[in-house]
Amino acid sequence: MNRAISITVKVATTHDSMYAKEIVTEMEASAKLRGTGISKRSPASVIQKMEQGRVVIAITPTGEWVGYIHLDIWANGTFVSHGGLIVSPRWRRLGVATAMKEQLFKHTRILFPEAKIFGITTTLATMKINTRLGMQPVTFAEIVNETAFWDKCKSCINYDRLKATGFKNCFCTAMLFEPEEILTNPQTEKHLGTS
Repeated sequence: MNRAISITVKVATTHDSMYAKEIVTEMEASAKLRGTGISKRSPASVIQKMEQGRVVIAITPTGEWVGYIHLDIWANGTFVSHGGLIVSPRWRRLGVATAMKEQLFKHTRILFPEAKIFGITTTLATMKINTRLGMQPVTFAEIVNETAFWDKCKSCINYDRLKATGFKNCFCTAMLFEPEEILTNPQTEKHLGTS
C-alpha cells in the first residue's frame, strides 16, 4: 500500500455523511478487539453531529475515510466533551488521531472559548495526546454531572461498575482542559503528508 499521500483533517460537512455507517462499524469492531467498552453510536447520530458542525474527519484525496472524532455540548456550553475518536486500522500510527484531536480542540475553542473541554478514555495514546493539548487527569466529579452524558456509557461493558460507584469511578480516565485565554486565528483545515 502506498501511503505517500496527503490526508485532509477538517470539520465535516453534510457531504461527509456517506462515511457514517463505516465509522460506527469500525468503532464497534475496534472496541470488541480491544476488549474495552465504548459508547455505541448510530449512523444517524454521526450524521446529525456532522450537520451541526461538531465533527472532525480525516479523508484521503480519493475520498477514503481515515478517521473521526466529535464534540458534545453540556451544561449550557460550560462543558464540551470530545469523544468517538477512531482511526481506520490501515491509517493508524501516522499521526492522524493527533491531528484530528488538535483540529477538534481548536474548533471547540472557537465555538466555545470559555468552555471546559473534557474526555474520558481507556487508551494511553489518547491520554498522551490530551496531555499535549493541556488536559489534565481529574476525578469524574470534576467533569459534567448530567445523566445524559453517563447514559451514553450504557452500552459499555463496564457500565454496571460505573453505575455501582455512583458514576464516580470506572476504568476510563477523565481528562479536563480549563481555558485561560481565547484562541485566535485558528487553522481551518490541516493536511498530513504521510510516507
